[in-house]
Amino acid sequence: NHLRSEWRPGEPPLDLGSIPWLGHALEFGKDAASFLTRMKKKHGDIFTVLVGGRYVTVLLDPHSYDTVVWESRSKLDFHAYAVFLMERIFDVQLPHYSPSDEKAKMKPTLLHGDLQALTDAMYSNLRTVLLGDTSEAARGWLEMGLLDFSYSCLLRAGYLTLYGVEALPRTRESQAQDRAHSADVFHTFRQLDLLLPKLARGSLSVGDKDHACRVKGRLWKLLSPARLATRAQRSSWLESYLQHLEETGTSEDMQARAMVLQLWATQGNMGPAAFWLLLFLLKNPEALAAVRGELEQLLSRAEQPISQMTTLPQKVLDSMPVLDSVLSESLRLTAAPFITREVVVDLALPMADGREFSLRRGDRLLLFPFLSPQKDPEIYTDPEVFKYNRFLSSDGSEKKDFYKDGKRLKNYSMPWGAGHNQCLGKAYAINSIKQFVFLVLVHFDLELINPDVEIPEFDLSRYGFGLMQPEHDVPVRYRIRP
Repeated sequence: NHLRSEWRPGEPPLDLGSIPWLGHALEFGKDAASFLTRMKKKHGDIFTVLVGGRYVTVLLDPHSYDTVVWESRSKLDFHAYAVFLMERIFDVQLPHYSPSDEKAKMKPTLLHGDLQALTDAMYSNLRTVLLGDTSEAARGWLEMGLLDFSYSCLLRAGYLTLYGVEALPRTRESQAQDRAHSADVFHTFRQLDLLLPKLARGSLSVGDKDHACRVKGRLWKLLSPARLATRAQRSSWLESYLQHLEETGTSEDMQARAMVLQLWATQGNMGPAAFWLLLFLLKNPEALAAVRGELEQLLSRAEQPISQMTTLPQKVLDSMPVLDSVLSESLRLTAAPFITREVVVDLALPMADGREFSLRRGDRLLLFPFLSPQKDPEIYTDPEVFKYNRFLSSDGSEKKDFYKDGKRLKNYSMPWGAGHNQCLGKAYAINSIKQFVFLVLVHFDLELINPDVEIPEFDLSRYGFGLMQPEHDVPVRYRIRP
């Protein structure tokens, strides 16, 4: 990829930065949001920057996103970047890897009847993880970080839901084993998760490299096909995925690595999402009261007492408009994935306002919905502020009409990506987060140890990977309600 000396008419504004070849790589890696905000002020909502020898065209006009995310793979390809991350972070190299085949295979396992089975299993596993330990000791106040609490509960329950449980029937002993084993999986996974941005950028120190190797090796053992073969109640998602790996001739070794990659892909975002949601509720008493009121109303209409409910029916999950708005608002403020495409052929990109720009083959195209629409003051007044009812209409239904330049937006918040590679597990993830929040608010007293604590800043190295994580955890205390 030779360095471009000239800008051609019809191309987006080009900004090479001051360092040859590296260009803007350091600033981009350190705090992508600030860097891209600065570039947008300077160049408008489309521009090309040099980042470590790559030309990246950044598009920040949400009205124009749709043409990009639905463009055919023969022009804009999203496989290359996925393959790069799979290899660079998770050491996964699959024979005949085709994300579109894989997607087609996995899609049915996350929808309809299979979705219901996943949702029901998740509820029972969340109960195992959250409420399972009913000894006297568990009756008093417990203190821990809110991220640690949210992330561990959701990842452990999610792991048991997708990868199976210790044994059937579920006994007190088998549930205790599930709690211990899933805790082991979470703590090991979390160590890898913390190294992820450095792994992706190739900036690990020697000590980090050794640590990453040990952690990966341990995870590959924990999730090896042989281990998983002994588990009960495995999800249809797992069965289909393992079958797909078998059929494409993937070795057992590589299957284990793919399982670790999938653990991250399926479980890496729900915990952080629930952390921000609960933190915003704890910092906004009015919002917390509104959600509690909604849950109390649901419970008063329920056919059986909450302690006897083995599932939360989908129709109950679907009748929580206040919680839905709280979740949408939390995600608007904290979801920051990059949507990337490789430009496969020289291409004219039409913008919504009628302008057209030429893109060069071999460049990368990047959409960053976190900046626009999600943090765009023209679309959201006071975009930095958490407003729990931002996505509620005056009649209590979901609000869907948001505008920019006087035109209604189709994509007004994009935490799940969009187009050909939107998150397949979206419905399952939403159900899981809502079930977790429901169980926590109904069964626990939960409070900030310091009610005046500031909402922490983001760990800036995590832009692009999905949900942002806080720079440091926030201490809370909780106890099971008598």
